[in-house]
Amino acid sequence: MNNALLPGAPIGVFDSGVGGLSVLRALRAQLPQEDFVYLSDAAHAPYGERSEDYVGARALRLADFLLERHGVKALVLACNTATAAAVHALRARWPTLPIIGIEPALKPAASASQTGLVGVMATRSTLQSSKFKSLLDSLQGQARFVLQPCDGLAAAIEEGDAKATRGLCARYTNEMGGFGSLSGQIDQLVLGCTHYPLVGDLLQGLVGPATALVDPGAPVSLQTRRVLAQAGLLRTGQTAGTTLLLSTGSGDALHRNAQRWLGLHQSVGSACTDPPP
Repeated sequence: MNNALLPGAPIGVFDSGVGGLSVLRALRAQLPQEDFVYLSDAAHAPYGERSEDYVGARALRLADFLLERHGVKALVLACNTATAAAVHALRARWPTLPIIGIEPALKPAASASQTGLVGVMATRSTLQSSKFKSLLDSLQGQARFVLQPCDGLAAAIEEGDAKATRGLCARYTNEMGGFGSLSGQIDQLVLGCTHYPLVGDLLQGLVGPATALVDPGAPVSLQTRRVLAQAGLLRTGQTAGTTLLLSTGSGDALHRNAQRWLGLHQSVGSACTDPPP
């Protein structure tokens, strides 16, 4: 890694697959002049059912790749599972590199809730992580949280399996209980995996208009802008930035979803990273 971070360098964004596109969408809207390199670790997805050690090792390898091959000036972990498993290790390894993680937006949801009941949909790995448990402990007494592990949902969204996605969304929201603005109902639903905002319309239809979906993409994009500004790394000028799409596995899902959700009509490059330990 070159220790001299340059304002004109790209911002690295990575996820286990296509879920991070929801974050990339917010980043491109907030920072239209910036260049981005989006890396999907499709060869090792999904992260949600992997061990914390496995995900942590993958995150370090992907960060190495983005720094060495693309000279990124900042790193956005567009994955709740990877953030929980690796953000502290990444910051310890590269203390001068701006690293922005993501976590389920429990605090703003608790603050906004009128019923005091907040639902959280996330991967099993995220819900079992020490980072998530610490976050939950810090909010004791501010709200009650209904935690719902959503096995298979990220994979169904990744694969574009509409039938499986609808079935899993219906199953998991039904298991959580009642949604709405009345006492005993969930009025805030935290989307604790970056895949889930991609099917936000489907989820909103299932829980009804009285329940707000809490998507962390916009706060992450604002935090990225703040961190880059403080470091003097914002790119100046009016020229629109570019986006490079890379995948460690088949790029089909990334190509299809980037076109659908971001309007990016471009090929996906191959990213060769080391095999997992």
